[in-house]
Amino acid sequence: MIEALLALLFGLLIGSFLNVCIYRWPRDLSVVRPRSHCIACERTIAWHDNIPLVSYMALGGRCRHCKARIPWRYPVVELLTGLLFFLFVWKLGPTLAALKMCVFAALLVGLIFSDLEERILPDELTLGGILAGFAFAIFVPLPDSIAEIFFSGRKQWLLSAALGALVPTFFLWSAGWIYQRVRHREGLGLGDVKLIAMVGSFLGLGGALLTLAAGSLSGSIIGYSYIRATGKDPSTYELPFGTFLGLAALAVAVGRAIF
Repeated sequence: MIEALLALLFGLLIGSFLNVCIYRWPRDLSVVRPRSHCIACERTIAWHDNIPLVSYMALGGRCRHCKARIPWRYPVVELLTGLLFFLFVWKLGPTLAALKMCVFAALLVGLIFSDLEERILPDELTLGGILAGFAFAIFVPLPDSIAEIFFSGRKQWLLSAALGALVPTFFLWSAGWIYQRVRHREGLGLGDVKLIAMVGSFLGLGGALLTLAAGSLSGSIIGYSYIRATGKDPSTYELPFGTFLGLAALAVAVGRAIF
């Protein structure tokens, strides 16, 4: 349990950094400089006002200097990342498999909120995540029934990651291409394609296909309901599909860890 609690604290810190990435990367800003600052008054945030969760509650969700509201996303991202780190280390122990899932969770949290706020899935998270998925596949078993036919050991794990990345990517890209040919407008961004490739590199073919199915179904139902409820034009409204894919991938990863 002590390892899981340490993972919780580390996850809160990673969540704080993810908030910087979520705001800056879609705007092509550096995540290193300048230091964390209020986006309303641009005053630098002191270290004691930048403690995950604690500072938000102590300040009442407002900037100390200008009293502008701090977006709700900041504590939500920190808490969600911390809880996910806790869960994976609690269930999988202090292992490479747990580290892999923690990295995967952090990438997904960043992508979910980037897409929800800006409709952008940063390459730093998607392409960087694909590389991380393949790197973990060298050391962490990723079983796949198809890959078992051809190889065993590390070669099998790498082939599983490759199949997981390529096959769902082809399906999603093909669906987007067909939609564009029929409707004569883009219905799917390349960021979504890169996201499902990243998911496949971590979860393998079965996990990626399940993510694609669950994300598509939930996105269709919730998206259609939202459009109907708000009276938005379905021909112009841009659905944050990456958010639904990310949430579905998190659900698959958590389900595997628990069951």
